[in-house]
Amino acid sequence: MYNSLIGALEMGLLYAFMALGVYITFRILDFPDLTVDGSFTTGGAIAAVMITHGYSPLLATFCALLGGMAAGMCTGLLHTKGKINGLLSGILMMIALYSINLRILVRPNVSLMGEESLFSTVNPLLVMPFVVLLVKILMDLFLRTDLGLALRATGDNARMIRSFGVNTDTTTILGISLANGMVALSGALIAQYSTFADSSMGIGMIVIGLASVIIGEAIFGAGSVFRATLAVVLGSIVYRIVVALALRVPWLKASDLKLITAIIVIIALVFPSVQRFVKQKTMARRRTEELAELTRSSKRGGAADAKA
Repeated sequence: MYNSLIGALEMGLLYAFMALGVYITFRILDFPDLTVDGSFTTGGAIAAVMITHGYSPLLATFCALLGGMAAGMCTGLLHTKGKINGLLSGILMMIALYSINLRILVRPNVSLMGEESLFSTVNPLLVMPFVVLLVKILMDLFLRTDLGLALRATGDNARMIRSFGVNTDTTTILGISLANGMVALSGALIAQYSTFADSSMGIGMIVIGLASVIIGEAIFGAGSVFRATLAVVLGSIVYRIVVALALRVPWLKASDLKLITAIIVIIALVFPSVQRFVKQKTMARRRTEELAELTRSSKRGGAADAKA
């Protein structure tokens, strides 16, 4: 049990970058980007191939980040310059990346067993909390700059920000590129952690990213940028812990992981609505009780006056 929780914590920290990337497109840009399933694999493929060819793991990870940004830029260009629907742009790029990733990998999977990686001599649990915190702080600072504010405004009200002279096409492309760069970075780290890269390792990543974002916001709230990004990181960790605990249920199998993910997302989506419903019912009951008490007080006062 202890080892499962430690492993879940490590995986949660590694997937936190992917969750932050999904947060940028899903919450900040309000853009349904399905490129994530492809760019995650792209990051893992680039890192694995470069490491097996003798390149530094740090350089391989950085190149994976750039590869993800390039994929995101293509999606942004399809949407802004090609005038293709955002959802369709992501789907088209995801399909294209499947073939591109196979080209990069050459074969369906690449093993990193025996190869030097970022985690060969370092325990992820000792390093990743500080790295994730650093990236989170840098992201917070960026979103507070003029460019970051323009990026946030593009998702909130594109027409309004265009009236101030901001090129929303540029901010959209930048945001999608940055998001997929973060996703690819996560893919590169996961490939090195699990010691292999597979052509199908990115399937369902968008759902996992959304689960992390939604769970984090539902539990920890999202009142400000600092709080929202922190909630996303913690949501990624909570999600992996919930999955690890769910898989320990005797009648559940590892093949049920996608089903577990879907159920977690459904619960996280329904929970705020249920919470609001219960709150409204509670407030309505209190108002009814207050009105009834006021009515009783008025009757008692009227009876007292009549006796007088």
